[in-house]
Amino acid sequence: MAIIDSSGNITSSESAKALEYFDQAQDDFLYFRGALIENIDQSLKADPNFALGHAYKAYVGVLGTEANDATQSRKIFETYISTANLTNLLGRERLHLEAAQILLEGDFLAAGKLLDKISKEYPRDLLALAVGHQIDFFTGNATMLLNRIKSALPAWTPEDKYYSTMLGMLSFGLEEAGQYERAEQAGLEAVERNAKDVWAIHAVTHTYEMQAQFQKGMNYLDTRLNDWATGNFFLNHNWWHYALYTLEAGQDQRALHIHDTILFTEDQGNIALQLLDATALCWRLHLEGHNVRDRFIKHATYWKEKTEPAFYAFNDMHMVMAFVGAGLEQEAEQLIKSRERWLSNPPRSNKVNGQISNVSMTRNIGLPICKAILAFGREKYQEAVNLLYPIRHQLHEFGGSHAQRDVVLQTLLVVALKAGNSGVAKTLLNERLEAKPRSPYNWLKQADLLEQMGERLEGVVAKEK
Repeated sequence: MAIIDSSGNITSSESAKALEYFDQAQDDFLYFRGALIENIDQSLKADPNFALGHAYKAYVGVLGTEANDATQSRKIFETYISTANLTNLLGRERLHLEAAQILLEGDFLAAGKLLDKISKEYPRDLLALAVGHQIDFFTGNATMLLNRIKSALPAWTPEDKYYSTMLGMLSFGLEEAGQYERAEQAGLEAVERNAKDVWAIHAVTHTYEMQAQFQKGMNYLDTRLNDWATGNFFLNHNWWHYALYTLEAGQDQRALHIHDTILFTEDQGNIALQLLDATALCWRLHLEGHNVRDRFIKHATYWKEKTEPAFYAFNDMHMVMAFVGAGLEQEAEQLIKSRERWLSNPPRSNKVNGQISNVSMTRNIGLPICKAILAFGREKYQEAVNLLYPIRHQLHEFGGSHAQRDVVLQTLLVVALKAGNSGVAKTLLNERLEAKPRSPYNWLKQADLLEQMGERLEGVVAKEK
């Protein structure tokens, strides 16, 4: 007899224990808890043929952005597909297996579209919504980050256990779409309903970041410290946001303390998603002339283990940042050449007979950024400008959030100033000040530009502002 999961979806599994562990694994995924893999494995132990459990394991294997994990997950999944009896599966389960196969082959965009199809037909399918939401994030798809959740939300009521989770995902989608007031409202309501929803807390911090409300952001994270800073794998990323606030507040040493005590520790240095935050923070400090080479050297030690195979262009950018920051320009150049060779004969997705998502991500965005970072390290500032300026409005195509991608725009602004390219610098600052008129960083850079142009009095006014 088929069993219904906690959100009301029928499954073909006849194991109540498998569904119990599966539901707990979904809870772990939504709130970034450490028992996720263990609960998925327990679910499959209870029912080795549980299709949704196998799809879930495949999704998680890719979303960690670790190439080796994805390869291992693909082998496990293919073994299941080749040996399991799939004749009694329901339509929803078959779609999940298809989406998992596509994602394992590296086509994030096609997998996201198929998951959206599942959500349209089964809007209470938590797995499709949560995994689809993360794929939208990893591909920088702001439109889908919002629309995926908006379409499903009417199927949920305030009495549902995961209604707050829907609001938290909606909040992030609204923020990435530039609807900051609505995003803040949705996120705050989500956290009021579930204080431990670290993704919703994260969404609220984004609304403050995008409006340069850094003191408000620090106050919010301080007030909610016990809710987000323990018991989950997402705490590092929320601390990264806290560090961004401290940079805006001129508290650079505090940002370094957050890096040294939380963002980068030897026991978790090999986790790509955490290395991203540590390296990105140090690169911001490096751009402003801080000596963080010793930290970059430590980052580079772990990034070296992840250079092959090509998997996610967003990671590649951070690898090159670490290499250049560590003075390892040869390693940076080797990675760039490796990606160029990879693009000369790119892999294809057999399932949809198309190129995998990382091909266009690397060719159009990732590779130009990596080359620009290396040019910066070699003090070829105009070359870096020439590489970055044409793609500055396309950065979302290789993933991440607006806040994460801003490190590229900051790099472009710095190299424009160093190159003496006042025209580009002025354009960039006009764009930044329009978007964030209350950002100290933006006004300090405006002061640098004005002083460089000989407008000293205006520069002093900008600095005071």
